[in-house]
Amino acid sequence: FRRAHTLTVLFILTCALGYVTLLEETPQDTAYNTKRGIVASILVFLCFGVTQAKDGPFSRPHPAYWRFWLCVSVVYELFLIFILFQTVQDGRQFMKYIDPHLGVPLPERDYGGNCLIYDPGNETDPFHNIWDKLDGFVPAHFFGWYLKTLMIRDWWMCMIISVMFEFLEYSLEHQLPNFSECWWDHWIMDVILCNGLGIYCGMKTLSWLSLKTYKWQGLWNIPTYKGKMKRIVFQFTPYSWVKFEWKPASSLRRWLAVCGIIFVFLLAELNTFYLKFVLWMPPEHYLVLLRLVFFVNVGGVAMREIYDFMDDPKFHKKLGQQAWLVAAITATEFLIVVKYDPYTLTLSLPFYITQCWMLGIILVLTWTAWRFFIRDITLRYKEIRRQKQEHRYEKDKCLSNGDGHSSMLDEQNGNKLRERKL
Repeated sequence: FRRAHTLTVLFILTCALGYVTLLEETPQDTAYNTKRGIVASILVFLCFGVTQAKDGPFSRPHPAYWRFWLCVSVVYELFLIFILFQTVQDGRQFMKYIDPHLGVPLPERDYGGNCLIYDPGNETDPFHNIWDKLDGFVPAHFFGWYLKTLMIRDWWMCMIISVMFEFLEYSLEHQLPNFSECWWDHWIMDVILCNGLGIYCGMKTLSWLSLKTYKWQGLWNIPTYKGKMKRIVFQFTPYSWVKFEWKPASSLRRWLAVCGIIFVFLLAELNTFYLKFVLWMPPEHYLVLLRLVFFVNVGGVAMREIYDFMDDPKFHKKLGQQAWLVAAITATEFLIVVKYDPYTLTLSLPFYITQCWMLGIILVLTWTAWRFFIRDITLRYKEIRRQKQEHRYEKDKCLSNGDGHSSMLDEQNGNKLRERKL
């Protein structure tokens, strides 16, 4: 019944767009008409998807909200595919149709250089290096990791991703000057203060959500205005709570799945920097912010679908649609980066960086082989050996005490004599 009403809205919207187009005189500007037609087509598709797309795992604040972001994922993926099939020059100049200020090469800001926390050479402001690093990206780091914690719902996975990204910045600063930062900017400001504080606040929010009583009541059944306002606010909280227990060391399948999640997260983070580098977008541009808002909304749904598929594969027999779209979008963004600037990506890593990564990969592979193969074989061998020893002990216990009769036979004879006496 509700979808019939929404289809009616879709029909009215289509008729309204056509009516406006017929009433007004069509401008003779081809570029303007093209943009207007594309926007109208996207709006009609979004309205259709909101009404007809499959519901996801979330129902608050409304299932239509999450269906909307699913359709936005499709539109964004189609846009990326279009950009991927353009030449490098045409793709960069195409961004001018979105914003006329784009399509111009921009210098990358280097956060490294003078890394003195206290600069005695600058008498007016000896702490100027710290103040220069306190830009708009500091609260962005905090809120970003707060929201990522709400998606992942696991402290150690968040910390691993946070630390691993700093290692990636160390490793790739020869490709992007934006990755060049001071040591205290990496580990004190980013990992401990911004990321760490965001993860801590996120875990506290998760703890509150897990302890909250989920008892929903109709808005008009609440007598007080304070209760109504509280009910409206709680509409933006989950309908029920599911605690994520990833348990990566429980099986090889879950370990590989968790490693894949971490890899996709890190790749999506790197795409943020490389995309604005190859498409000539300044870091503060609204398109960069819109992409982050997009990933915040679709990432939570994708993580829930991945966890449901891992935790209960019998009920969730295939991976969710939003998870597949997020993986496809991340891969397509990486392909755009590879096509638009292969020279930057093929700059060879310094030798010591290569050694560190090879050592890390070898350690991870060694631990994986020990935990899921060698350890299981060793435990199985010890269990078989223990069972053999117990069997040998029972056999020795049943041997005779020296007169050729076993203790079990003596016990049986004694029981028979007692029965006869009775």
